[in-house]
Amino acid sequence: MNNTKSIFYPPGGILIWIVIFVELITFGMAIAGLVYYGSLDRSIYHQESQLLNKPIATINTILLLTGGYFAAKAVQCFKEKSFEKTSKFLLGASFSGVGFLLLKLVEYYQKIEAGLTMNHSPFFMNYWLLTGFHWLHVLVGVIILLLMRNTIVKKRNHASLEDLEAGTAFWHMCDLIWLLLFPILYLLF
Repeated sequence: MNNTKSIFYPPGGILIWIVIFVELITFGMAIAGLVYYGSLDRSIYHQESQLLNKPIATINTILLLTGGYFAAKAVQCFKEKSFEKTSKFLLGASFSGVGFLLLKLVEYYQKIEAGLTMNHSPFFMNYWLLTGFHWLHVLVGVIILLLMRNTIVKKRNHASLEDLEAGTAFWHMCDLIWLLLFPILYLLF
């Protein structure tokens, strides 16, 4: 087999891209439902969207994008066999993810305290389902990044580039989903 990769061997391997594709379709259908039902009662969805915490969501967007940058740098450093830098960038991406998770929990607490639970309205049912499902993905992404970091710290040359690429591809999927959720939930309604 030659060194050039085909469509069947994308970074991280084909299986992670199948997972990402299925996840994007799932989130895409849920977002399409939110937009559709929001278009039927735009004024109510707008009023309820105004109850969301835009500053926290904006900081969370910055955190996830920063984490995505760190994850990309980790792959670049790994390819350059700079394992110490790879480890640091993975740790930075993980910390960005933990920051996102904690700030989201603050926002969830605020919503619960205000009585804005899933039962409050269709908008908040969608908000909780979409952001909750995304929150779980970010948690899994942080765990993956920390496991990759642990492997690189212990094995260095024996760590797998394909595994690192798969883990960071999952992380970038979390970024992409948030970049769809953030404007739709917090800005467009």
